[in-house]
Amino acid sequence: MKGFPDLPPIWWMGSIAVIYLGKWVLPGLHFDGAILTGLSWLTLIGALIVIAWSAIWFFRKKTPIEPHHTPKTLIVEGPYRLSRNPIYLALVILTVSSALGHGSILGLIAAAALWKLLDQRFAAPEEALLRETFADEAEAYLAKTKRWI
Repeated sequence: MKGFPDLPPIWWMGSIAVIYLGKWVLPGLHFDGAILTGLSWLTLIGALIVIAWSAIWFFRKKTPIEPHHTPKTLIVEGPYRLSRNPIYLALVILTVSSALGHGSILGLIAAAALWKLLDQRFAAPEEALLRETFADEAEAYLAKTKRWI
């Protein structure tokens, strides 16, 4: 799609839109989310903390945070010790959190679709770029750290 800003937060907003539109268009595809409100808030706060923690490392290492840009440094510290894609993982968790809070079955499906999209459209190409840019150092990191969790 020419001119479309191909960025993970844009795709994430689309997954959130599915939750709100689904509640309006297909109200029968919902469950009582009231009991899950606490879990929803906890996961939301946790995901936001992970995004902030991850972003700090990009600024510390002075490397671009935007996808499709060549990294200047391989980040292997902080949340990147646990997951190669903590920001993408947090975006999926934010969608799950919102789906649970709104009792949205469509939202849970949207979260799975977002995960697949982020994996194929961003994570896999970024790993290829890491291999190209950092060679053996990237291979060691990719072998040691899981893509998601």
